[in-house]
Amino acid sequence: MSLKQNKLIVLQAYEAFDRGDIETGKALIASDITGCVMGSHELKGADAFFEYALKMRQAFPDGRHTFEDAIAEDDKVVTRGIFCGTHLAEIMNVPPTGKQVTFSVVHIDRVVNGKVVEHWGHADMMVLMQQLGVVNS
Repeated sequence: MSLKQNKLIVLQAYEAFDRGDIETGKALIASDITGCVMGSHELKGADAFFEYALKMRQAFPDGRHTFEDAIAEDDKVVTRGIFCGTHLAEIMNVPPTGKQVTFSVVHIDRVVNGKVVEHWGHADMMVLMQQLGVVNS
């Protein structure tokens, strides 16, 4: 696949995630995907991946990614941007606060045969926890 196609697949996967469109997500994510999200939570397989996605969607139902960069090289796509959403359900043992949050994210996704097979996501957890009132700034 071309670099342009790989970027398109990854960006479509994030758009599907933001809409809560699991069916489109399943078409873009490999059944044996591996990855790491929120800095340390390891995922193995599509079931674990979508379980995590649904928890994030429940916690931030209006959540949206906005990417400043999408860079492709070989079979990898790196995205850098922000995630914004309203905290309406428990996440990481933090009860819903109703607060609007905005924090930076960097992802590395690997695409093989038109599907995301690896996902490595890093978020500015300190800023998120400060905005939720869990830690002081």
